[in-house]
Amino acid sequence: MSRLGATASERALVLGLVVFVGAFAAAPFLRLAVAALQPDLLAAVLGAPRTWLAAGRTLATGIASTALATLLGGGFALLLGATDIGGRTPLGFLLVLPLLIPSQVTAIAWIDLLGPSSALLVPLGFAPAAGAPHPLYGFGGISFLLGLEHAPLVFLALRAGLRALPGEAIEAAESAGAAPFRIIRTVVLPMTLPALAAGAALAFVSAIGNFATAALLGIPGRYSVLTVLIYQELAGLGPQALLSRRRDVSWTRPRTSRRLMLGRWRRPLTALAWALIALLVLLPLAALLATALVKAEGLPLDAATITFGNFRAVLLEHAATLRAARNSLVLAGSTAIVTGLAGALLAYLLIWRDGPLARVLGFAAELPYAIPGVVLALAAILLLLRPLPLIGISLYNTLGIILLAYISRFLVLSLRTTVAGYRQIDPALVEAAAIAGARLWRRLVTVVLPLAAPAVAAGAILVFLTALNELTVSALLWSSGNETLGVVVFSLEQGGDGTLSAALSVLVVIATVALMALATLAGRRLPEGVLPWQD
Repeated sequence: MSRLGATASERALVLGLVVFVGAFAAAPFLRLAVAALQPDLLAAVLGAPRTWLAAGRTLATGIASTALATLLGGGFALLLGATDIGGRTPLGFLLVLPLLIPSQVTAIAWIDLLGPSSALLVPLGFAPAAGAPHPLYGFGGISFLLGLEHAPLVFLALRAGLRALPGEAIEAAESAGAAPFRIIRTVVLPMTLPALAAGAALAFVSAIGNFATAALLGIPGRYSVLTVLIYQELAGLGPQALLSRRRDVSWTRPRTSRRLMLGRWRRPLTALAWALIALLVLLPLAALLATALVKAEGLPLDAATITFGNFRAVLLEHAATLRAARNSLVLAGSTAIVTGLAGALLAYLLIWRDGPLARVLGFAAELPYAIPGVVLALAAILLLLRPLPLIGISLYNTLGIILLAYISRFLVLSLRTTVAGYRQIDPALVEAAAIAGARLWRRLVTVVLPLAAPAVAAGAILVFLTALNELTVSALLWSSGNETLGVVVFSLEQGGDGTLSAALSVLVVIATVALMALATLAGRRLPEGVLPWQD
């Protein structure tokens, strides 16, 4: 096929993508760098003791949470990806759930579960004494929840490595008489170590960039990490992974259906896996529901205290909730559409026109997702604080600034999913269309996009799910009348309206699970590996 940019159509496509990625990915960070490198400002920040205290705490929670995420996510990946354990699909669905449920909702669920006013633990006499410090506030709680929330990243990365593991290696070990756990230790883990390391790196980057969990558990415990410190510094002024090059390991057989037979260990390990999922995922959500159903925090859930008034209040009486739901739907839908189209075009360059420029654009598209969301929000503020040149329109204090930040941050989610779909397309089909005289846009419209439509749609669903409940970026970009669902949930919890916060969080969880289920129903038409919770 012709080289990149050899035709007028390709030159137009490349130019358009350079402008798009440059505007959404490069421009905010160039503006941030210009502002940050001022000598006086840099000296003031680096000379402040609280900066280094927050940096140390960020590093500590990042390391501790990554260790937990690696242990939990890696263990489940080995069980679900390399053995014949039962219930792999539902276990995978539930394990990935904390990754798609908003971080603030997960934090609120655990706060409701283990707090002195727990609607589940108070009747059992297991709740902390009234007035006692919450056990999750501070380093331990933040590290635990971040590890739980990011374990799916390790799970997904390692399971992808297991899918590429050659069946001959396992068969040879079994023929030599090795037991399943020895095969995992001596064969599977050494061969999938790059994937495990990549998952751990993603978990670490996500942990140090997290805002919601660190804020909800850190602010009450006076334990500020860098993202919270940035938020606290900027919240009053206006609107309220380190990328590593992945190691590719190629095998003679790209996939394997070979699974280790657990034998007598199958039932106990299946029971253990379900018990962990129930304890770490389902029980906190049950506590969240219980808090949403009681008349006031601190009351036990029983026939005398149960009420649906909290749901009625957030749905019909709380004006900010309805406004935020509308705003979030518009933002999430618009972001999904724009990133879906841009991801489809950029993926074409990465798969069929791979070259230095395409790789630079791919790297630039990943950058906004790899750095903390509050940093992206700060970059957007600096870039868009003044009206746009030439047209004179100001996006500051509008939904527009949030939308632009969302597109910048979530483009990579659509891109990665679409790339996975494109790789399922036989290159001969595209080459045949080119030989037949079909120009670039005709090939895209008549060959590539129809075949990749399920993957593009799946990417749009993932972007929609993530953007619908986003908080880290919008926490600094929202303004009165332009709230998002994530901001309202966070504000209700911070303001002491725990039952209303729980009710809204339950509705968010229901919507998230419903969209995941809808995507699962369409899973048979999607390329393998597109939906992260699919077996």
